[in-house]
Amino acid sequence: MDDPSSFGIAQLDNQGNIVKLVEKPKTPMGNLAIIGTYIFSCKIHEAIEKIKPSWRGELEITDAIQEMINMGFKVKTEILNSWWLDTGKKDDILYANNKILDEFIQQDIKGKLINSKVDGRVKIEQGANIINSKIRGPCIIGNGVTIENSFIGPYTSIGDNSKILNSNLECCVILENVTIEGVERLEESLIGKNAKVTKNSKSRALRLHVGDYSDIEV
Repeated sequence: MDDPSSFGIAQLDNQGNIVKLVEKPKTPMGNLAIIGTYIFSCKIHEAIEKIKPSWRGELEITDAIQEMINMGFKVKTEILNSWWLDTGKKDDILYANNKILDEFIQQDIKGKLINSKVDGRVKIEQGANIINSKIRGPCIIGNGVTIENSFIGPYTSIGDNSKILNSNLECCVILENVTIEGVERLEESLIGKNAKVTKNSKSRALRLHVGDYSDIEV
């Protein structure tokens, strides 16, 4: 890990057991980042009962693991040597989306195209309806999505049952049950599930990070 201060860092013994954990150390004690995949026995509950909330007011998983070590339990590790992406922030999610679309998406059209055009590696799931629109890959369109009178540009993922109407999107992650209507240009945006974004201004390009169940008028 090039920047250990941004992650929880683990120190290991010669047998691959964790001996110490530090969350986002100011002075790095190593470069083995914790990637957030755990398998616990029921003993984790005993450790959680003994720890206190951090300065953020939360019970930290790294504190619970460290408490298990203090209690004498062995906590083993597996070293991941392939690529891994942190997705803790909006831009991280967009970057991960781009990488996955680049490496894994092939053209696979199961939905209906009505007076529409598809260019490049585009995956359109069953039940999607693309009407009077253009889609340029790489991108993925989920099950039951409706896209009408719109342009969907590269590096966009649209979740199931969303509606994109009279809008232009590029490099976006749209979760399920989202409605986007009348937005002239939406780029590099993350829109949470069940959100609604509609246009009511003269602004042109928008970059948004919208949470679940939000209703935004711009």
